[in-house]
Amino acid sequence: MEVWNKAIPRARDGRQSAALTWVVGLLLALAAAAPPIAALKLGLPLWSLSGPLLLSSLFAALVWGLRAATPGGTAMGWAVCFLLAQSSEVWTRFSSLPVLRPAFPALIVLFVLTSAATRFGRARKEARGVAEARSGRKASQIAANLGVAALFAAAGRYEGCIAALAEATADTVSSEIGQAVGGRALLITTLKPVPAGTDGGVSMWGTVAGVVAAGAIVAIGAMHHALWPNKAAVMGAACAGLLFDSLLGATVERRGWMGNDLVNFASTLFAALLAQALTR
Repeated sequence: MEVWNKAIPRARDGRQSAALTWVVGLLLALAAAAPPIAALKLGLPLWSLSGPLLLSSLFAALVWGLRAATPGGTAMGWAVCFLLAQSSEVWTRFSSLPVLRPAFPALIVLFVLTSAATRFGRARKEARGVAEARSGRKASQIAANLGVAALFAAAGRYEGCIAALAEATADTVSSEIGQAVGGRALLITTLKPVPAGTDGGVSMWGTVAGVVAAGAIVAIGAMHHALWPNKAAVMGAACAGLLFDSLLGATVERRGWMGNDLVNFASTLFAALLAQALTR
């Protein structure tokens, strides 16, 4: 009976992750196809897209070479990177949509911070059975953590894009550091002690590391003049998204209603929407 009870949420998580991968993947593919199609319709040269194409291809090759993602995760990451690397020069020639400066530097910082956090204390995490798989992140994980940022970038919503990236970075870093360091963790809904790595559990070191990581992403994003006046609001939205993630983990995820991928997607979407609302 215990094996059966564990198998049901596992199967539900798999279906949710598969659905999320297909839906987000389709949206990213459509968004990535928009600039080339627009160029062809307007008679503009496709070489204007060479920069984003080159950056995204090099980034995907790096991720694949480091085994940081599976083949599906690498392909999903390519689409995300292509959308985040779009330059204002490209978009101003294609349409009158709001101009989006490149968010590519923030993505690079996210990759560095999350990779370092994943490798930090790996031996201890592997001994406890909570370490990230050495095969790298799957397509569903890329869609869950970076899909919202890429879609907001495609829509020209810079504040929401950076808030989503900051929340995703904070979530991964706080979880990985908290699991590696161990120590006292509290369930966010009851403040009762729980083992490190428990859904909805928060620890001092994990939270501090997550907030610092979010601050690094916002600082990089704030180098663009459009975000600078709103950097505090974007940072607040990212931190609120991190708390929202823990709240979902302590409630719907612990009950088996939502899997981790869907929780991560919901948290980045919450942070992005809140950032846009606060910066109107």
